[in-house]
Amino acid sequence: MDLKAERELKRRQVAAFLDSHELDGVLLSRRCNFSWYTAGARNYVGTADDVGNSTLLVTRERAVCLATNIEATRLKDEDLAGTGIEVVRYSYADPADRTRTLAEAIGRRLVAADVPVAGVNSVRLPGEFNPLRWVLTESEIARYRALCSDAVAAIEGVARRAEPGRTEDELAGQIAYELRRRGCLAPVILVAADARVERHRHPLPYGKRVEKYFMLVVGAERGGLIASCSRLAWFGKLPEEMAARHRAVCTVDAALISATRPGTTLGAIFAEAQAAYAAVGHADEWRYHHQGGSTGYLSREVKAVPGETTLALENQAFAWNPSISGTKSEDTLLCSASGPELLAAPTDWPMIRAEWKGFAIARPAILER
Repeated sequence: MDLKAERELKRRQVAAFLDSHELDGVLLSRRCNFSWYTAGARNYVGTADDVGNSTLLVTRERAVCLATNIEATRLKDEDLAGTGIEVVRYSYADPADRTRTLAEAIGRRLVAADVPVAGVNSVRLPGEFNPLRWVLTESEIARYRALCSDAVAAIEGVARRAEPGRTEDELAGQIAYELRRRGCLAPVILVAADARVERHRHPLPYGKRVEKYFMLVVGAERGGLIASCSRLAWFGKLPEEMAARHRAVCTVDAALISATRPGTTLGAIFAEAQAAYAAVGHADEWRYHHQGGSTGYLSREVKAVPGETTLALENQAFAWNPSISGTKSEDTLLCSASGPELLAAPTDWPMIRAEWKGFAIARPAILER
């Protein structure tokens, strides 16, 4: 499927959504929705912003991008070039012009907005819109594979080149560089050295120098899609106790991956993780960090928790991140009709075989340097 066909499919999906909810249009300002509908266009400047600075008005007939005169040129010449989406500009310095431009574009239509839009008569976008982002097209899956491959290459390259004495911030900067030169943003970079690996499940870089052990975690974004992965490395011979913990967490990861099948609830997948934690002798570790969930245009669309009734869908992406104190296993995968499939293989990273109820998968080991 090429990009033109992907955008036409999404236009039809939105039209069907409008029909089922008796709406005339939707206003999409959130980055995840803007990038999803446009097949990767960017409506932001601040990379940490959830809400962009330009808005799509999508009706049954067409899509229009409403943007300030600052953003309109770039969107028209670059991100939206060739999409058939008209760019309508208004003055950044005149709030009344913005309100007037949006009102004229909307007219008497009943529209739903994913975020409140000042001065515009709209209703809240129903939550049923979100699943439109979840099932990936062939072209999205191809882009996702390339993104995941780049994310894995970036994080594993940094881990292989790291030396004792490097600070967590230096390693984080190297990851950011490796991702940026591959055209990726890095909305999430976590780095922990030595004792911080065991103490903190979300270790923002804190400046500690690496002595023996470190963990790298990344969420890499390109074209709106987000890839998640984690890697760990040890200078010298890895202690057996730590190796055993990592084998255990990989078993939990295998349980989560194995259970990721179309039509399975996220609560049922979570229950498999709980059973696996108990089976490997770490029954309570799931309590100290979330296990991950569905992903795509958000780092996590829906997190798996006990009793979660949301269903895993065919061709939906997931990122599980089970952890046992001091270790973790994480990559991005596709829930497909033929079974779960990792979207990117490790490079030449050492692997271990993880098994759960007859399902076996190779997972990254702790690298010994």
